[in-house]
Amino acid sequence: MSTNAPHRSLGGHKAWNRKRRRFWLVILCLTVLALAAFLILRAMDDALLYFRLPSDVIEQNLTAGQAFRLGGLVESGSLKKRDDGTSVTFMVTDGTTTLPVIYSGILPDLFREGQGIIADGRLDDQGWFIADQVLAKHDENYMPKEVYEGLQERGHPMGVSYSDEEGA
Repeated sequence: MSTNAPHRSLGGHKAWNRKRRRFWLVILCLTVLALAAFLILRAMDDALLYFRLPSDVIEQNLTAGQAFRLGGLVESGSLKKRDDGTSVTFMVTDGTTTLPVIYSGILPDLFREGQGIIADGRLDDQGWFIADQVLAKHDENYMPKEVYEGLQERGHPMGVSYSDEEGA
């Protein structure tokens, strides 16, 4: 009987080691999966730049250098060409708040004052929005749905609604 006791404890020890290894392998796999899911969601969050109106930028107190999308109307009379010939400045408004924008590059052909735009970029230390890309859609009557809805929420008078464009 004494010969069976050490054998059982050795067998029990091996089974215990297998269970322990399996447990840590499962923990490792779950950790790797959780990390992968976190990184994927983080990458998607960075790729999906949220659309913000000028009022949102001020209310959310965004920090300089943080990338986001700015949307609103190009304020009439605010478009100025800079001396370098390729840069322009203009003001984007939502009817409540106005934010200065600087863009170096060629503006889209459809870019006009009084038109809804969306610009990708970041704030600088002086509160200017440095645009990397400016998007202007369709004609002077078109406005992106998000811009229209944001301006409507702030009581800005608009000419053509997004729903009017869908029927056209």
